[in-house]
Amino acid sequence: MKIEFYTYNLELKNTFTISHGSRDFQETLIVALSEGEFTGYGEAAATVYYGVTTEAMIASIKSVETIVAENIHLKPEELWELTFPHLQDNPFAQCALDIAMHDLHGKRNKQPLYKLWGLNLQNIPLTNYTIGIDTVEKMVEKIKEFPWPLYKIKLGTNEDVQIVKELRKHTNSVFRVDANGAWTAEQTIKNSELLKDLNVEFLEQPLNPKDLDGMAEVYKNSALPIIADESCIVETDVAKCKDYFHGVNIKLTKCAGLTPARRMITEAKKLNMKVMVGCMTESTVGISAIAQLLPLLDYVDMDGALLLKSDIADGVKVYDEKVHFPDRNGTGAKLLIPE
Repeated sequence: MKIEFYTYNLELKNTFTISHGSRDFQETLIVALSEGEFTGYGEAAATVYYGVTTEAMIASIKSVETIVAENIHLKPEELWELTFPHLQDNPFAQCALDIAMHDLHGKRNKQPLYKLWGLNLQNIPLTNYTIGIDTVEKMVEKIKEFPWPLYKIKLGTNEDVQIVKELRKHTNSVFRVDANGAWTAEQTIKNSELLKDLNVEFLEQPLNPKDLDGMAEVYKNSALPIIADESCIVETDVAKCKDYFHGVNIKLTKCAGLTPARRMITEAKKLNMKVMVGCMTESTVGISAIAQLLPLLDYVDMDGALLLKSDIADGVKVYDEKVHFPDRNGTGAKLLIPE
């Protein structure tokens, strides 16, 4: 058994701005987990907003290297349980390791993960393409650069409805709106009524996660469905979101990998909530892992690799308004630029 680490500073096509800040690069960690002839790849982006660094992720994974080596024959879910007590303070590291183990597991069993899980690729959702906060002119330019049937519009300004009205003049595509917790309950309810008429499908995390009273008010009175993001981090959050949101957006890095994400999807479905999985500007390594979950999802945000100037991996790709799976086992990911 061997674990190798590769770090990359992924350059974005455009400056990416949300209500939390702006960036032109995204640092990411690739974990390569090898046993015999097979190597599994995992990824987690080092997200500054969550205080995550590649150095800390590497140190965390190295701390469980002996556990991994002694239990490499187990299923990914079993290894996750063994390593979680040691990695629970660094879910991003746990995620990268868990994805690598799942990829390795699929390759050892000579099947793509979705097939191992008994799933098929009929009727899978298409990803949205994200348009970050910018001047209206720049946002229109990004839409024209990448014609797509479904856009996620990042908002959180004092002119949000007007921005959507202006964008609507340039495309008939469906919009999803993500305010990243920047709105009040009153704003959200008012905006929902106006945005519904502008072909907006749903609102993602309009309020600060701490504003439960506001979310309860929004849940009762919004003209559009409300999807949790920052309010749904780990498994126990799904049930907590039931009375405040119509659905949840699950991030593999925040919940600690494919293993807990699958359990969260099952829990959300039991509660009759819509299920979305989102990305954190990963390369195709991380996106290929998300893609294995597509048959279980109502919505997906897996455009991370589409936002990059150049990718570091091959695998599941999104183009021509479709998701294309490679003829490879595991997640289908293959690293192109080893360092």
